[in-house]
Amino acid sequence: MKKILISLVAVAAIVAAGLWQFQGSAQAAPDVTFTSLSGQKITMQDLRGKVVLVKFWATSCTTCIAQMPGNIARYKELSPQGFDIIAVAMQYDPPNYVKNYADTRELPFPVVIDAQGKLAKAFGDVKLTPTAFLIDKQGHIIKRYLGNYDEIAFMKTVKQALAS
Repeated sequence: MKKILISLVAVAAIVAAGLWQFQGSAQAAPDVTFTSLSGQKITMQDLRGKVVLVKFWATSCTTCIAQMPGNIARYKELSPQGFDIIAVAMQYDPPNYVKNYADTRELPFPVVIDAQGKLAKAFGDVKLTPTAFLIDKQGHIIKRYLGNYDEIAFMKTVKQALAS
């Protein structure tokens, strides 16, 4: 009897986790406006019809810096198909460091400084970097990534989102 009860609880937990994952995929991205280093204003409405990676990062984050060449390559490969990246530097990152990094690495996508921390708050109070949100063409968060992630699974998810 105890084994059956434990099995039922385990199945219920798995189902609940699956429903939570599905429910999270339908969550709308916050309605925010990004202001790039060049002064360009980009709203979430402007990004509709694209698959977007909103990536919170910092110049002091070694994982963020290690991921940046891959972000550049993915952007160059997939942007003609409707993929975009918005790189959001954290509030504590010195603006001159962010600008220097973006300029010297010739980042091809918009770079934003979250000077007041409002963007991090809007995306669920992001505190750790890198934290990224993959957003579908309708403006819904497909997946949240924290730290390093499986590149093959990520690309599969992006390509599925681009195809739909």
